[in-house]
Amino acid sequence: MLIAAVVGIIVGHVWPDFGESLKPIGDGFIRLIKMVIAPLIFCVVVVGIAKAGDMRSVGRVGLKALIYFEIVTTAALALGLIAGNVFQPGAGLGIDPSTLDTSGVEAKTEGETMPGPAEFVLHMIPESAVAAFADNELLQVLLLAVLFAAGLLHVGIDRAPQVFGFIEQAGEVIFKIIGYVMRLAPIAVFGSMAYLIGQYGLSSLGTYAKLIAASYGSALLFIVLLGVLLRAFTGLSIIRFLRYTREEFVLAVGTASSECVMPRMMEKLEHAGCRKEAVGLVVPTGYSFNLDGASIYLSLATLFMAQAVGVDLTIGQQLTVILVLMLTSKGMAGIPGSAFIALSATASAVGVIPVAAVALVLGADRIMDTMRVVTNLLGNCVATFIVSKWDNALDQRQAREVLAAPEDSAKSLVAEASDPDAPSEATHNGDKSPAVETASPVETARESPSKT
Repeated sequence: MLIAAVVGIIVGHVWPDFGESLKPIGDGFIRLIKMVIAPLIFCVVVVGIAKAGDMRSVGRVGLKALIYFEIVTTAALALGLIAGNVFQPGAGLGIDPSTLDTSGVEAKTEGETMPGPAEFVLHMIPESAVAAFADNELLQVLLLAVLFAAGLLHVGIDRAPQVFGFIEQAGEVIFKIIGYVMRLAPIAVFGSMAYLIGQYGLSSLGTYAKLIAASYGSALLFIVLLGVLLRAFTGLSIIRFLRYTREEFVLAVGTASSECVMPRMMEKLEHAGCRKEAVGLVVPTGYSFNLDGASIYLSLATLFMAQAVGVDLTIGQQLTVILVLMLTSKGMAGIPGSAFIALSATASAVGVIPVAAVALVLGADRIMDTMRVVTNLLGNCVATFIVSKWDNALDQRQAREVLAAPEDSAKSLVAEASDPDAPSEATHNGDKSPAVETASPVETARESPSKT
């Protein structure tokens, strides 16, 4: 995948028009993964809750996850504001808001607006069970899965073994499908990187150099803080975890999508000691409520806009920015141009930043995808470990064993998922003793007619 990314960058730079035409390759791969995300989440959550046999534990995990998400995303927002004040990425630009063309922002947002609290809650309830899966609405599928699991527990698995068995086996089949699709990952990375460089070019990196440096520097500091949290709560190493999941992170960066690695990441988290129901609840919920990278970017971009048009925000106004973004940054997933909608709503709420200034970040938005994707994805993984430990749903011994040899653990899991005819564990461990040959019934009859 790394080689594919480098080749894609070269192709996009040398033949930009051809690079832009390769966009369908990356989009097609993402669609192949997204088509199974909703049924996978349904199966994982139902099986996890049914095996746990306790709906109260589901409520505890959900509540603890939401508390953790709110604390961490608020810290990310504050970190973005601090970086904006320290680096001053928009200082000295002297942009006149009246000269800005906002048509690009309107095209990105497609006329959408940020939903209010009541609308957001109602949107979590699907109009029909089929619609939740058809629209790939993760929160709706999650709600449906929890209710289905509650009903299954009430009826009893022993009274509905076919239903439980079908859902459990369907989840296993979906994981096999994902294993097959993941073999196309290098091709997807090549197409996505060629399109990115072909459309935006390498020159755009210099235009927003200070904003890019501030964003990536803040994200790196936040990742260090995540590592400290992971070590303090679970005793695990974030470096070893990154080595364990390096293929998923490379793919997420190359395709600029964390959704395409969600199924494999859920499988690896479960393999690393997190219980199935905790993984099934925390990871999908985090994709809407725990957008750490997006939070850093939104607060930093707000200060960038203010500085670029010559507005000096007071401490009170910056606190208003945090309070507004605490609401607007939730539930951004799935809304076209959600970052621009959130920035527009924040500018309007503060009252001193021209809404037209949102157009200033159009050129830098795509460049920030790598920062947002990596930070969001890693933040959700760390959240799963911490919430699992908090609710006694983490097997720390298994987690330490898996992360003690991260490369070997990752290879064995990938081989098992993608090759249904993979050798047994004994073969992997070097046991090359010949298998015991079993004679056919015909041969047995010929050798021992009396026994026949």
